[in-house]
Amino acid sequence: MPSPKIGAKFIEPMKCLTVSKLPEGSKWLWELKLDGYRAIAVKSAGRVRLYSRNSKPFDKTFVYIAEALGELPDETTVDGEIVALDDSGKPSFNLLQNFVSEAGRIRYFVFDLLCHKGRDLTGLPLIERRKALATLKFESEWVRIADYFEASSDNLLRAAREQQLEGIVGKLLDSRYEPGKRSGAWINYRLNLGQEFVVGGYTPGRTGWMPSSLAITEART
Repeated sequence: MPSPKIGAKFIEPMKCLTVSKLPEGSKWLWELKLDGYRAIAVKSAGRVRLYSRNSKPFDKTFVYIAEALGELPDETTVDGEIVALDDSGKPSFNLLQNFVSEAGRIRYFVFDLLCHKGRDLTGLPLIERRKALATLKFESEWVRIADYFEASSDNLLRAAREQQLEGIVGKLLDSRYEPGKRSGAWINYRLNLGQEFVVGGYTPGRTGWMPSSLAITEART
């Protein structure tokens, strides 16, 4: 039975549990760890509001992102990451900190759909939320739907090391969205602690960039 319609609102981001060893098996969806600002976007009553992970307003800080998210259906909430891309298409936290002068480099990668047209989706399995997210369309260059992939942990680690990535994020395919919780259904594995994030170059594609042949993205802890 479909959930009753509700008004879209800010939802505290679900968190990742840091692990020292990756689990094996086919129950996991994998994403690349981005280096940016976690952000929740809400479109309600025709107006878009962009929030930090702590519910502080991002609207005026990233006006162009909020405007681009006007393409969202009304009464919709999404989870994602604000990222700055350097000349090679690599995420750069240093550039992101200079967001005023580097505005042209800023992008918002959406990786989860929490409320869609007034329907609460947080109780659905992640893979179902991802399928629903894939139906959204954004014409603006400022917003991209982030990709994910499924692979063995051995292949994942090999690819991540070859690309000199900061780390990877794993999410159980059947995980529900647990606002504010660090339950272990989402995990964070770091490869290069204390080092700057590196990603293989920019290529046109569904999300606009992908390292090597793997299309992957991150949900920041």
